[in-house]
This record gives sequence, structure tokens and C-alpha cells, in this order.
Amino acid sequence: MDFVEKLEARIKSVNSLLCVGLDPHESELFPDGKTDASESDKCDAAYIFCKKLIESTGPYAACFKPNAAFFEVLGPNLGITTLQKVLNEIPTDIPILLDVKRGDIGSTAAAYADACYSLGADAVTLSPLMGWDSIAPFVTGKYAGKGGFLLCKTSNPGSNDLLASNLASDETLYEAIASLSNRWASEYDASLGLVVGATDTEALKKARRSGGQTIWLLAPGVGAQGGDLSAAAAAGLNDLGTGILFPVSRGISRAPDPGEAAKKLKESIQVSQEKFLSSLKDSRKRDSAERDSEWIQPYQKKFIEFTLAQGALKFGEFVLKSGRTSPYFFNAGLFASGESLFKLANSYASAIKASSVLFKNGRACFEVIFGPAYKGISLGAVVAAALYSNYGVNVGFAYNRKEAKDHGEGGKLVGANMEGKKVLVIDDVITAGTAIRESHSMLESIGAKTVGVIIALDRAEKRSLEDAVSAVQAVERDLSIPVVSIASLPQLQAFLESSQNYGDNNVLQQVVAYRDKYGV
Repeated sequence: MDFVEKLEARIKSVNSLLCVGLDPHESELFPDGKTDASESDKCDAAYIFCKKLIESTGPYAACFKPNAAFFEVLGPNLGITTLQKVLNEIPTDIPILLDVKRGDIGSTAAAYADACYSLGADAVTLSPLMGWDSIAPFVTGKYAGKGGFLLCKTSNPGSNDLLASNLASDETLYEAIASLSNRWASEYDASLGLVVGATDTEALKKARRSGGQTIWLLAPGVGAQGGDLSAAAAAGLNDLGTGILFPVSRGISRAPDPGEAAKKLKESIQVSQEKFLSSLKDSRKRDSAERDSEWIQPYQKKFIEFTLAQGALKFGEFVLKSGRTSPYFFNAGLFASGESLFKLANSYASAIKASSVLFKNGRACFEVIFGPAYKGISLGAVVAAALYSNYGVNVGFAYNRKEAKDHGEGGKLVGANMEGKKVLVIDDVITAGTAIRESHSMLESIGAKTVGVIIALDRAEKRSLEDAVSAVQAVERDLSIPVVSIASLPQLQAFLESSQNYGDNNVLQQVVAYRDKYGV
């Protein structure tokens, strides 16, 4: 069982996102101010202190986070031995996140990893500023499955000096770290998380957006440092109401009854989770109602009309690959003439221009359109031309080959250089999202940044009755990028409701019934 599996099993078992810190400050070991204690006395006091915390807070802890520094300072002879004794007291089903903040490369990093994991740690905290080379020894090879939480935007005010610096890519350094963690986790199958202070809710929001829905956040700062638990939860929780750990040490250890303090913190986190999920549900309902109430845009109406005329959109009974019987079917392969491609390209360009996430202040938010082979190649070419013809927007165009070429320019990628560029991926529809995910990985591997996806039609339906998200929503969630469509199922319904040809026959009723059953 790897770290994430162990963590999620523990969270499910105790329904808690509380991470209990084990920080034996000398002032807590000797509250009477004793300063001349021997190394042996200090270590005995630290062991008893931590053992009592483990026993009293264990029923409420998702994991324990001992800070190695407070054990190292106990003395050169017994400090690490005491840390080992403390870790041995932690039940085997509770993950151990060892707070060491290591950051080196090569044999030094490998030695650090051996030292940490020989103690029994399941995960560690790491500094990522030396890049993947400083992370790999802790989460790959013989330590594949171990976890690494990367310092992203820490809770101390001084973190702004460096981590909040703006980069040439129009993002902060901490956002870049969050994006890299997402990429590394995917590329190397690594269990990575991010350390983001609960005292900075804006950073939590951005780290969640850049790091994606599946990455775990460690959010110190609740309690003694003044972080607002409810605000931090709202900013850092993922769409499932999890994905974040709240480490608390002094707020528990200095309480009159540490066990009761841990219990109350656990319950407060649960209240924040429930509040967040309720708010998210209400927000989705409002968004859905607003989308449905919006009148179909002229370019969307024109798109649906010409797809019907072209035969690319049809009404009837169509059995899909999923086994569902759909009242409509869309086949972009029928846009096979100069006229139809011209109209289709204008529709894509109009959707891009109307999108607040792809077009801002009269400028495109991307520099290159990438068309994945094969359908995306022609789409990317004609849409890039339409953007220039209709709006004077000149962006690059690139595509990939299915097989690398060993002569001429060679390679798999053709067209505009995308290294370091903001890229918009274009496709006709998203069914499973495989092509988009492959494109995203390909672009990341060359240093390009995928800023969005544009498609023709979003079916806006659940992937299954047990999975309440659509294929488009899954891509947005997993890759943390927006997906824009020319039209979607709500617009199709709005078109039918306003159309003299369809408003009074059973086509509308069939579409409404299909949407009621399968729509998101």
C-alpha cells in the first residue's frame, strides 16, 4: 500500500483530515523553565510527551507529523534514537509524515531519503527549488509509493520574498511549483503533495487550481498562527470535499486536554467540509440554472443550424458506444467541404472570442493552437486562419504526427514552436478525454503550457449513472484547464425550444428527457 492509499484508507476509517504535529519544544517538556537537563532527561521527557499525544489524539488523527528538528536538538547521542522510539509508538495504520524539509541532489538526497525512511516514515516534506533531481530519490526507485510534500507557499510572511515572485509565464513561483508537482506526479507516477499555508487562502485557491484536483495539500497555520479553518477549507478542498490535511501541533499539545482539543478540531474540519460541499452544490445548481436561462447566442444558433443542414447533427434514435440511446448524434467528419470548414472555423473563432477564459482585453490568452492528429489538424489550421481573418488575431498553429518522421524536419511535432508558449488544444468533441490528456502530457514534456481546450459540441452528460461528472468536467478537474465549446446540450435544448421546426414535436421532449436522465 503506497502513501496516498494508506492516507486515504485512514481518512475513510476515522473521517478526519486532522494531521497531529509531534513537536517536543523544550518549553513544553520543562514548563518550569529548567535549562540544565541532561540529554538523557530531555529525550525521556520528549518521548513521554509524544507518547501521551499519540495515545490521546490517535482516534482523531488522519496522520502524525513529527518535526525532526525538535528531536535532533535533543542531543547528538540520543535525539534520533528518541525519534525512532516515538515513531514506533504510532499505530501501523496511521501514516507518518516526517517533517524534514530536505532539498539536495544526487547521493546526498539519496542518503537523506535512506535516513528518513529507515525510521519508518511514509512521507516527507521537501524543498523543490533544485528541481525534480531533488525530489526523485524520495518518491521513485526503491521508494516508489512513498510521499513527498513540496514546499509551495509556506505560512510565514517572509515566504512572499521568493515564493510569491512573478515569473515571465504570468504566474507566481508557487503556482509554477504547483503545476510542476501535477506534471511530475503524472509523468513519474509519484505520490506528491504541496505545503501551502492556511494563512493565505488566495495561495490555497491558486495552488489547488494549478496543482489539480488529485494533489494533496498540507495547510499549516490553523490555530497558533491564526489561520481561519473555514476559509482555508473553502479555498483548498477539492471537489470531493477532501484533498487537504490540516496539521496542528501547539494548538493541541498546549491544550488542557489534548485529546479533547484534537476531537474538537476534527469536528470543526468536518463542519467546514460539509459547509464547502453544500456551497459547491448550490453554486453548481445556480450555474446550471443561469446557463439554462441564458438565451442561445447568435453564433451558437448559426452553428446548430448549419450542422443540421450539413447533416453533421441529426435527430432520431442512436445507440452510443456507452449503450445509451441518444435522441441526437453529432459527426464532425461530415464537415468535408470548403464551405462547411469555413463556417465551422468561424463558429470556433466566435466561441473563442466570446470566452472570458480564452480571450481577454481584446487579446487571445494563447499563442499557439495545437491540433492533435488527425481531426485536430484541419480544425487547428482553419480556426487559426479564421481568428486572423475575422478578428486580426495572429496565433501560431501546430500539430503532431502519429508516427515520428525520420527524414526532412523529423520528429512528431510540426508547425509553430510551442516551447515555453501558451497553447490552446482544439478537437471536435471529448468522449473519454484520452486525446486531450495525451496532448496535455505531450505539451508539458516540451515545456508548453496548456491554457485551455476548445471543442465543437459538449454533450454535457454523466459518464455513467454512478459518475456524476461529464467527460468535459473530468478533463477540467483532472488537468485544471478550462474546456470551452461552441455549443452544448443546454444550448441545443434552447435551440429546439425556440425553433418553429422542432418546438412542437417530440424531438424536444426526447432531448429534454435524455438531459433529465443523463445531463450534468
